[in-house]
Amino acid sequence: MDGTVLNSEVIYHKMINELCGKYNRVYTKDLQIRMYGVTDREICETVVKELKMPISIDEFEKQLTDLAQKLLPSAPLQRGAERILTHLHDYKIPMALATNSTEQAVRLHAAVRPKLFGMFHHKVSITDPAVRQGKPSPDIYLVAASKFPDKPQPQQCLVFEDSAVGVTSAIEAGMQVVMIPDPRLDREHTRRATIVIQSLMDFKPELFGLPPFDDTPKRCDRVDTS
Repeated sequence: MDGTVLNSEVIYHKMINELCGKYNRVYTKDLQIRMYGVTDREICETVVKELKMPISIDEFEKQLTDLAQKLLPSAPLQRGAERILTHLHDYKIPMALATNSTEQAVRLHAAVRPKLFGMFHHKVSITDPAVRQGKPSPDIYLVAASKFPDKPQPQQCLVFEDSAVGVTSAIEAGMQVVMIPDPRLDREHTRRATIVIQSLMDFKPELFGLPPFDDTPKRCDRVDTS
């Protein structure tokens, strides 16, 4: 979800930077890159400990959650996300959302874009009872696959990811991965992906046995949050 469907990673880092500045701490670029794809709780634990924040991890997480409720719904879609989701949905290709974000965060985004998020057969978050560990463990993707009616084998599943943490999760689950990395990510962190593209607009479905794009893909709704 974050960084793949939605350009919400940028908002997350702005929120964290704002909280750090509130306590005269600097949220460095290096630390930002390390936080791509990890859970909210892991972000809070790492930032509080490494920057020696004068508040507890729980308090930092509470403040981050409060900011998220206000700012996350304004996250724009990633380039090409609407196109590919609509295309696969039109061709009845089963899709699931598998995210290290919480169910609450998923609901926030789904409330803003109900039709888009309604294209997913189901959604699996870090707070799903069946998920023991978040990415980079394979749990989230294995649970997501198990919830499709036909119970596909891992090798039948194709994952879209933007982070090295997510790619590791998918590879460990035995799935193929299309990676759309943040341009600041070191190339070394992209090597395990099946294929690497600059944006979802560059994805060619036919490479994976999926129907090629139509010339005029349909568009879905978008709620103006400005």
